Amino acid sequence: MELLEEKKNKNRKYEPILEGIPEWPVYQLSKNRKEFIELVTRHSIKRIKELRPTRKQLIDELEATAYREQNRIKRNRWRVDPKDDSRFWSNIKNQLVDLSSKAPETAGPVEDVLLEKIVSRYANEIAGNFKPNSYRFTREVVKFWFQRLLNGARVKKFGAFFRNQYTLRDKIHVVGKVKMLRSLARKGTVVMVPTHFSNLDSILIGWVIHALGLPAFIYGAGLNLFNIKIFAYFMNSLGAYKVDRRKKNLPYLETLKMYSSLAIQKGAHSLFFPGGTRSRSGLIEKQLKLGLLSTAIEAQRNLYQETPAGEVRKIFVVPVTLNYNFVLEAPDLVEDYLQVKGQDKYFQEQDKYGSIELLRFLFKFFTKGSNISVSIGPGLDVMGNYLDDDGNSLDPQGRVIDTRGYFISNGSITDDKQREDEYTRMLSNRIVTEYHRINRVFASHLAAFIAFEMWQKKHPKLDLFSLLRLPEEDLELDYAEFRATFKRVRKKIYEMKDEGRMHYATHLKGKVDQVIKLGIENVGIFHLKRPLLKNKKGNIITKDLTVLYYYHNRLAGYDLEQYI
Repeated sequence: MELLEEKKNKNRKYEPILEGIPEWPVYQLSKNRKEFIELVTRHSIKRIKELRPTRKQLIDELEATAYREQNRIKRNRWRVDPKDDSRFWSNIKNQLVDLSSKAPETAGPVEDVLLEKIVSRYANEIAGNFKPNSYRFTREVVKFWFQRLLNGARVKKFGAFFRNQYTLRDKIHVVGKVKMLRSLARKGTVVMVPTHFSNLDSILIGWVIHALGLPAFIYGAGLNLFNIKIFAYFMNSLGAYKVDRRKKNLPYLETLKMYSSLAIQKGAHSLFFPGGTRSRSGLIEKQLKLGLLSTAIEAQRNLYQETPAGEVRKIFVVPVTLNYNFVLEAPDLVEDYLQVKGQDKYFQEQDKYGSIELLRFLFKFFTKGSNISVSIGPGLDVMGNYLDDDGNSLDPQGRVIDTRGYFISNGSITDDKQREDEYTRMLSNRIVTEYHRINRVFASHLAAFIAFEMWQKKHPKLDLFSLLRLPEEDLELDYAEFRATFKRVRKKIYEMKDEGRMHYATHLKGKVDQVIKLGIENVGIFHLKRPLLKNKKGNIITKDLTVLYYYHNRLAGYDLEQYI
């Protein structure tokens, strides 16, 4: 059944759900960009002043913001940062110093003016700038070069590079609730929340959105991606809004959330990675960032408030998992993870990959026999309830419910931060559950998981870090033992799929030796030191146990360890 669905989705050409770009919500948002930024600024200032109601609290917040920003400029400056960054924040600091020397009765509204300057700057930094001509050009460039690279890989002749025999659908398999996603995008506003493993995720999701006939989504893209010139061009063309994870001050975070909330309210389909950053461990996200996620709930409540009675445009949340055999950045990501494992501290986003490395990666990806799967999950409302095909919310017994009731208190729709924080946690938990349920197990995931777990079982007295320091000569698995374990765990995965607890790629079926061979060949296929391979005796060995640990983690959380 799954194989038929995969082939059906792979070969289908989806018609656009909206006729032309001028009808797209993201275009309307960008067309009125100046007015929208002013709206974001006004609402953000109002929210910040509600959170810092006294003059002293506001001035303290502004001083803390200026201090943190100057510290960021000194310690962690990026190429994409504004050239006048240092001058702007020096001026803000000087004005705050002058303000503190004045008596309260003579200070006037200076702090309000400074707040407006800061918030307006943040709103302009965050805002996307979707341009139809640039979007069309970027879309065609991506499509043209990806298709030609595929041809060159498949036909093995130089001339095939300029023909169009194969398409991206040969490499990127889109499965799951595609029909439902298209239907929801017609009926309401979609907030897509994918897992996040690689810098390539945003471009791949952008291609998927286009391939499914959906209008462009606004993106919450990490500002670090704009350090890479080729990414910066694509992101700017696609209208991505920028998320700077170095900035943790209240004015920035509230402006960012307000931008997302107001954009969703205006009907712009939105995409952001609720994990906050790429998974450094290789684990499917378990703890989501609640800030941007809460903006969907706020937007839905505001829509109900604006229309006290009658039909209101609903907001739908769609989980998506990206399933890779490889992640280009895996060696650095897992190293970062291990350095901070067990410590509750923020890890600053740094990117070690420039344009040349990205181009090399793309060439390797499209000239090797490795695939990517994109799994579309079922639509949810902003409380995490499942939906029917018409977008109606369903309770656990499958009965249609009206989500307006979730926001009513004493007979009217009210703002209640504590209540909406709880709704955000409910939604977050549902998304995490769906990530694990719609995740597709690849042969490479299973091979990596079993090999690492077997080595752990063989050295039960070693902690993780001691295990990772074992010399290569102590790391060899008998193939017959590995094969028997692989069969046993694969059988359990079949059962879990039947129970609706996970999915697996169709290539996981078949003769066990062929599946194992496929898995070993694809684990970290592009890394110089292969995390899994066979030696001359036919046994399983590793050249990089740390990277193998990263790929092993893809199947952590399913309690499969007991079957090793």
